[in-house]
Amino acid sequence: MKLKEQHRAHRTKSLALGAATLLALPLLATAPAQADANFPSPEGNTNTASIQTYDGMIEVLNKLEDNSRYGMDVFTLEEAGTEVNKSEQGRDLYVATVGTGEEDVWIQGRIHGNEPYGTESILAILKKLSSNGSKTYQQIRDAYTIHFIPMYNPDGSEKNIRHTITEDGTRVDLNRGWVEGGFKASESLAFYEYWTMVDPAFGIDIHHQGLKQEAGTGDDVTLSLGISLAPGGPTLPNIKDGAYDVLTRQMQGYVYQELSKYGFINMDRYQVGENNNLEIDIKGGVVSAMMLGLNYQGLNEEEHSNPVVFFETSGNSSDYSLGQKARGKSIRQNVLAMKELLLGMATGEVQEVDPETWDEIPHYETVGYATDYGDGFIPAGK
Repeated sequence: MKLKEQHRAHRTKSLALGAATLLALPLLATAPAQADANFPSPEGNTNTASIQTYDGMIEVLNKLEDNSRYGMDVFTLEEAGTEVNKSEQGRDLYVATVGTGEEDVWIQGRIHGNEPYGTESILAILKKLSSNGSKTYQQIRDAYTIHFIPMYNPDGSEKNIRHTITEDGTRVDLNRGWVEGGFKASESLAFYEYWTMVDPAFGIDIHHQGLKQEAGTGDDVTLSLGISLAPGGPTLPNIKDGAYDVLTRQMQGYVYQELSKYGFINMDRYQVGENNNLEIDIKGGVVSAMMLGLNYQGLNEEEHSNPVVFFETSGNSSDYSLGQKARGKSIRQNVLAMKELLLGMATGEVQEVDPETWDEIPHYETVGYATDYGDGFIPAGK
């Protein structure tokens, strides 16, 4: 029995009705709210005791599954059958699926342990998708089978650090692991093998960044929209005859258009460098490897690939800059971004967006590309 068939067979036995109120989210105001000075804030002094733990995540996942109205399925990679299926410190690696659509979608969070709201945002949208009977969520469930990874890096999450730590004490950035010569940590190989089993149609990756101001206005940015292989850059236009170069810009352009309706979200494009004027062209990142169709150790012989975008919430739990009032808004903006993108892809509205909308998203003038190959920098226009 194939992976999707296994999951669907398991889901048919978990259709018990329930209306438990789990992981309550703040209600959306009918009128746009003004951005709060504490969202994000260098004076946030976020208490990490409020951040979701590994054990807490498992408890929430199990409760959501028990109360699911629409067949949510929670399992570990060991149960999914990957050869490697534990974290470096022996923790189970969890996945939750929901939906009955023929196309699969991959959504991952907290690949960096000090970026907590990927986990909480995924738990929040899982609650919606598993129990909300509205037309919006039914359309998403009908279109897709969505594979959620709430906590890609459980070891780093428990230590509140970016990396995982291997048995010999080496710190490994899991978001640089999917590359030939990489896969230094067991989590990387485990989730890579699972990706080759799923063959998703597209993906979403949820992150945090430092505090950032919008180009021109100086306003605090709450959410940056990113593509790990720069549109129009050295790599993306050469994949699938440029199809991903177009679609990823449409995906983020659609998110920008839809989330601009909410007054508490201030977006820009994700850029790096001292002056925030470099686009990234990182080939060793997980989502880049998906777009490149990496075939590691013969596990992806059909050379499957898929487009992916990522969201970067401002503030993280290492420098305590999330802000005391930021939790609900940070989670909320990620949930809205995921919901709108999933719905827009399901209805075909994303594919109708002008790709040039990407250039309308506020950004600093690009002078080059930050890379993980060559000299690490390519000037714009080269």
